Amino acid sequence: MANFEYIALDAKGTETTGSIKANDEADAISQLRKSGLYPTQVVPAGKGGVSSAAKKRAKKAQAGNKKTGVGGRVKGKVLMIFTRQLATLVDAGLPLLRGLSVLGKQEKNRVMAGTINHLADSVAGGSTFSESLGQHPKIFDKLYVNMVKAGELGGVLELVLIRLAEYQEKAQKLKNRIVAAMVYPIIVIVIAVGILVFLMAVIVPRFEKIFAEMLGDKPLPAITRVVIGISRWVQDQWLLVLIIGAVLYAGWKVFSMTKGGRVVIDRMLLKMPVFGPVQLKSAISRFTRTLGTLVTSGVPILQALNITRD
Repeated sequence: MANFEYIALDAKGTETTGSIKANDEADAISQLRKSGLYPTQVVPAGKGGVSSAAKKRAKKAQAGNKKTGVGGRVKGKVLMIFTRQLATLVDAGLPLLRGLSVLGKQEKNRVMAGTINHLADSVAGGSTFSESLGQHPKIFDKLYVNMVKAGELGGVLELVLIRLAEYQEKAQKLKNRIVAAMVYPIIVIVIAVGILVFLMAVIVPRFEKIFAEMLGDKPLPAITRVVIGISRWVQDQWLLVLIIGAVLYAGWKVFSMTKGGRVVIDRMLLKMPVFGPVQLKSAISRFTRTLGTLVTSGVPILQALNITRD
């Protein structure tokens, strides 16, 4: 039997280190799990030990954060695949640190690969997995971090990762369904706006000439004069129209970023005939799924409600 040094988390999420005798690395991991510990790193004794490995990874982290793309954002699908793969590796008995190292080498997305490597460096340096995730709020939200923290405290990290993977997969399917349902109305609106602009810029001016030739100085109906007036204004002030449109869009974006503005916009969306029911069902589905996932993972109900609200 050989000696192995390890870094592991106990039931309270506290990091512990030590050595253990086992036939191989898999046997060492199995013994640690049976004793109530969750190993993050297991290495053979006499090869530098875990402390040496941690120092090497820490130096690598300090030198390579910018080059690896740490600090950016990734698509939900990329995060979903990472969570599923990590859950599979951890559930199969692979130490967390080894699993992160494997995924970091395989990941093709530059930002995600850099983030995974940084997570591995942070865990090797002594941080818990949830603390490491909290250093990347643009990628891992409060839901993700708190669920992992609950899994660490309860010693069921592999189960929490599986639940997170299932949650993200269902969320991705729901998002795809919503996008598919909204594509047709958006296309109709875009085409309608395009036709309206074409009428005002091309068709109405031609009819204006025809009316002038046929009727001479006779007055046109009021509604016709209004349409022709709008057409002339659009042709003469097209630059102003673009500027007004850009200002309105920028104002809308700024307004939507405020808490009060978000409430007003959400209420408007819920009252819309086509988008309203879709938005309402989507919000209810996200709320129940998020709250249920948090509670079943061991997060206290009050904290779970606050996370779901955010």
